[in-house]
Amino acid sequence: MSSGERGDQRTSLAARIRRSLVRGPLLPRDDRQRKRIIIETLILHFRPVWVPAKTIRYTHTFGLGGMSLVLFLLLAATGILMLFVYEPSPDAAYGSIVALEEEIRFGPLVRGIHYWSANLLVIIMVLHMLRVYLTGGYLGPRQFNWVIGLTLLLFVLLSNLTGYLLPWDQLSYWATTIVLGMIGYLPLAGEPLAGAIRGGEQVGAATLVRFYAFHTTVGPLILISLMAWHFWRVRQARGVVIPRAPGEAHDERPDRVLMVPNLLLREFCLALVLIATVMVMSLFFTAPLGEAANPGMSPNPARAPWYFAGFQELLMHFHPVFAVLVIPALAVIGLLFIPYVRYERDTSGIFMMSVQGRRLGLIAVLGAGIITPFLIVADEYWIDFSAWLPGASPMLSEGLVPAALAAILPAAVYITLRRARRVANNEAIQAMVIVLMTAFAVLTAAGAFFRGPGMALAWPWSL
Repeated sequence: MSSGERGDQRTSLAARIRRSLVRGPLLPRDDRQRKRIIIETLILHFRPVWVPAKTIRYTHTFGLGGMSLVLFLLLAATGILMLFVYEPSPDAAYGSIVALEEEIRFGPLVRGIHYWSANLLVIIMVLHMLRVYLTGGYLGPRQFNWVIGLTLLLFVLLSNLTGYLLPWDQLSYWATTIVLGMIGYLPLAGEPLAGAIRGGEQVGAATLVRFYAFHTTVGPLILISLMAWHFWRVRQARGVVIPRAPGEAHDERPDRVLMVPNLLLREFCLALVLIATVMVMSLFFTAPLGEAANPGMSPNPARAPWYFAGFQELLMHFHPVFAVLVIPALAVIGLLFIPYVRYERDTSGIFMMSVQGRRLGLIAVLGAGIITPFLIVADEYWIDFSAWLPGASPMLSEGLVPAALAAILPAAVYITLRRARRVANNEAIQAMVIVLMTAFAVLTAAGAFFRGPGMALAWPWSL
């Protein structure tokens, strides 16, 4: 069969499927043909027959959304396998992980794939949301899908945290203790909430059962529902945002190509590369497993999981109420309302909004990347608001004052750009968001890699 005949066959197949959707399920009497039409129609709802040619460029989306789905499937597959071995009780949990590592063929590989997939999923999802933001994929009909994506990221973090405890070793036990202790700082509801999650005064058997139930049942059901909703919203918005150059108008009739094989082949190849990468990482870098959990002996330092290290670092610089409630709440509210701000221009599809926006974004990254480490070191060794404000309450000297001073940087960026540079609020808001995201990335790196005994600053190679 010639290439032209194959193209005609795919075109006629696409037309037949579209007619089946528009006119109704005109199914043939032959069982094999009927099943084929049903399957093709189901696939069509997940991916359209035709897609804009510009959207399938790898450098537009980097395949981050599809990579997230592949990692979730790897987590589901390896998690199901580990369920046959794992025992959710303090007396048997650690031993079951040791047995998986030492007695079961390919056990270390399965656990390694699960471990690295979980960590990579957080990174890939953050990069995916960053890509969506920087390409204006949160505007127009995609506004609410941004909110769904943030909710997905939240439940991925919760799922990772609940799975982190299950090995029941020193690392996981005390990391969970640290995170639940952070929840306890919440005013009024903190301690009751942390106690309800623990199921007692400290992390124990009840905590393990609760985390196991959420990690293996509740979490996956919520994630699957949110992912299905997220994909459906993308489909309703006619796919991802179409890229365009600064000053270029929206293309109302973009060139389109068949999803099969153009997009499907790219996604399939990317999935194979990702799976191979995870397997290589699992072979050469085994999932960590320390000594069995000992509630009576805390390691020094006791760190939260790396994806919560930024919040633990905030506790080193702000009053607990500000570190675990005020600052995170303001950040989440700000992210949720980003799509609903009234912007001066429609910049959807334009990378970083404009040439000026790219320049300002680079300056924001460099500025926040230099100033934030300086402030961390200064607060560690020189700044002491409690001594400078004698008699002031800790809420004022350790909370309100340093938080207000920290807010000056992003606020100054926005005000300066709006008044001095005369830029649109699109670019000014983007620069402010980039400043905050860079600052939190630096805080996460500091908490994960630069805190030694007693949570004092230290070089990673000296730990």
